[in-house]
Amino acid sequence: MINKTDKIWMDGKFVNWDDAKVHVLSHSLHYGLGVFEGIRCYDTQDGPAVFRLDEHVNRLFQSAKIFLLEIPFSPDEIKQAIIQTIKINSIKECYIRPIAFIGYGAMGLYPKGNPINVVIAVWPWGAYLGEEGLNNGIRVKISSFIRNHVNSNMCRGKISGYYVNSQLAKKEAISNGYDEALLLDTSGFVSEGSGENIFIVRNGILKTTPLTSILEGITRDSVIEIAKDLGIVALQERFTRDEVYISDEAFFTGTAAEITPIREVDNRVIGEGKAGPITKKLQNAFFEIVKGRVPKYKKWLTYVS
Repeated sequence: MINKTDKIWMDGKFVNWDDAKVHVLSHSLHYGLGVFEGIRCYDTQDGPAVFRLDEHVNRLFQSAKIFLLEIPFSPDEIKQAIIQTIKINSIKECYIRPIAFIGYGAMGLYPKGNPINVVIAVWPWGAYLGEEGLNNGIRVKISSFIRNHVNSNMCRGKISGYYVNSQLAKKEAISNGYDEALLLDTSGFVSEGSGENIFIVRNGILKTTPLTSILEGITRDSVIEIAKDLGIVALQERFTRDEVYISDEAFFTGTAAEITPIREVDNRVIGEGKAGPITKKLQNAFFEIVKGRVPKYKKWLTYVS
């Protein structure tokens, strides 16, 4: 269950959490076209700070552009609304969910002039894949479902309806006793998790899937930059499931997942069956950065106060 907060920002106004409602005939509810972001605010030594706010809001608007949705607010207005939503809820650390969707009006596939509604909610949310998984790694299943073809669903958009594919993969993994799913692309190469990007380590070299069938992850981008600064070679190239099986280390990245080690894939133990040294090094660096303890990376933090 979500740990609800007091207020939600809806179309420029704050409403009580329990009063944040939409019509049951809202277009996006029926046809799945909405754009959203997952963002985190961390409690740093200098107060609450949102991690890579600019990049997340930019991606929200890029998603809307791809799908011809006109968000009736500017990027700066959305950024300020996010900050104000955190402030009004007096919360120091939280997950942030802005979403823009097609509202009530015409029904049918073509929404003739329906309003674009925008909502921002914040709430406390710990480790997405569990504290145990964050510390000791998770078990992953290669899904029987594949990521959609790049000309079927446009991968640069973070779209509500795309996550039906993710839900199928996640449900399959959980029902088979695993923690998370890993999907392949239409060519059979490793794509991404149900809601995360993937990295593997072989012979000291870090690899992640290139921007083909995957979402352009902001945590993924952060890890690549951190790795380079730590002197770790980071490659973006395609790899197969069997390379994951024989990798020395593997981990997922994402706003919700942060950096979560993978200890097993399809009953094959990865490395020593726990977070490896490079994973730990990146994980430790990441959490130091989001907590505001590394001056060089304060460029990634937007302080609430």
